Amino acid sequence: MTVYLVGAGPGDPGLLTARALELIGHAEVIVHDRLIPASALAGARADAELIYAGKEGGGPSMAQSEIDRLLIDHGRAGRSVVRLKGGDPFVFGRGGEEAEALRDAGVAFEVVPGVTAGVAGPAYAGIPVTHRDAASAVAFITGHEDPAKLESALDWEALARFPGTLVIYMGVRRLGAIAERLIAGGRDPFEPAALVERGTLPEQRVATGTLGTIAAEGAAAGIRAPALAVFGAVAGLRERLQWFERRPLAGLRVAVTRARMQASGLSARLRGLGASVIEAPAIRIVSLDGPAPEIGRYDLVCVSSPNGVRLLFERLGAAGLDARALAGARVAAIGPGTATALRERGVIADVVPERFLAEGLVDALADLPIRRALIARAAEARDVLPDALRGRGAEVDVLALYETVAEPLGDAELAALDRADYLTFTSSSTVRFFMAAVGDRLPAGARIASIGPVTSAALREHGLEADVEATRHDIDGLVAALVQAATR
Repeated sequence: MTVYLVGAGPGDPGLLTARALELIGHAEVIVHDRLIPASALAGARADAELIYAGKEGGGPSMAQSEIDRLLIDHGRAGRSVVRLKGGDPFVFGRGGEEAEALRDAGVAFEVVPGVTAGVAGPAYAGIPVTHRDAASAVAFITGHEDPAKLESALDWEALARFPGTLVIYMGVRRLGAIAERLIAGGRDPFEPAALVERGTLPEQRVATGTLGTIAAEGAAAGIRAPALAVFGAVAGLRERLQWFERRPLAGLRVAVTRARMQASGLSARLRGLGASVIEAPAIRIVSLDGPAPEIGRYDLVCVSSPNGVRLLFERLGAAGLDARALAGARVAAIGPGTATALRERGVIADVVPERFLAEGLVDALADLPIRRALIARAAEARDVLPDALRGRGAEVDVLALYETVAEPLGDAELAALDRADYLTFTSSSTVRFFMAAVGDRLPAGARIASIGPVTSAALREHGLEADVEATRHDIDGLVAALVQAATR
């Protein structure tokens, strides 16, 4: 088998390459660093062996020789191995050394480049490392050389004369000394400079100044590793080009309480708008066993959620059926998310109400003749729709496809929730199970965002009032309501 030296990018999970995600999903062994995106391992196989090999200045670290041994041993054992490294494995990532060790051991390897922090961090700070009018060259420099070296391999006088941008990795602790050497070598002490901490992440912070002042500016701002220093005229463009901090949810910490497998879409939307997302799933979706329904018996099939769509089609698939089984029935979806899930499986919903509630679906079906209806939903859903249809004389069967159960929150999740600015709730079950999980540890000062009136009613049952309620009762509406509240 092959050992893949994979770059995980600078921190924003959206910058993981498609190839990196593919390999993570297939790997039997993943040896990973500390500075990888928090969700980078979410797509790993359930049986994958995950080995932490991170290094941290002043903290416990795995020796490079031990990392090399792990890669060689697992490679020789015929396992598919991903060595997942922050940024790019061949840019100050010791990937070259690991490749040499694998080559010497006769183990096949491949390299999957990643987006390097030296380009991405400045870009997220509004600093292009090259610019037609300001810099036609860029140099990437390590501020932390091998301590075993007898002398530095860097020619600071030559770097001082370099006609372009200097990007310093791992140089925060030595920033003052680095700036002094560059100035002593003749570099202009008044040229623009910037420090970018945790570049591309929601917690990104930036300090600006000049080459002569940036060390003091960084210290005053409390900038800490991991951080990059940028020296050159391009750093002066930040004031005009900064964009990351101007996104509508920038600086806000938003907790997502929906089920883990559903949370990723909402979390990605929130991160894309600048929020720092705290995933605290209070519920878990558990599918219920049962046969495929005899769809041909019904003239109406109502589906109440994307989960219902997924599990309905799993039952149909187990019986050798597909979307064609629904051809003779009118199909109703409770909202656009459910309609999209149906469309992805080749079914266009005939009815999608304007109000994304059971009551809205009742109104939307008011003028349709219905003799037999199937309602595919969660076991604990409200009976508004089946009761209304039965009241009109229809024969109604309820197909319980799944149930929601409590997902215990760990100490780390509870601690993270204490820092939340907003708690989001997307269903009454998330409210119920979240309150059971946190007990009297409800985060103080956090505002509450509800997806709609049913969820808000559940909040009131627990003595809480929604600060924000979506007008459109779906994920898009919840996100829009958060943006509106944050930008008032």
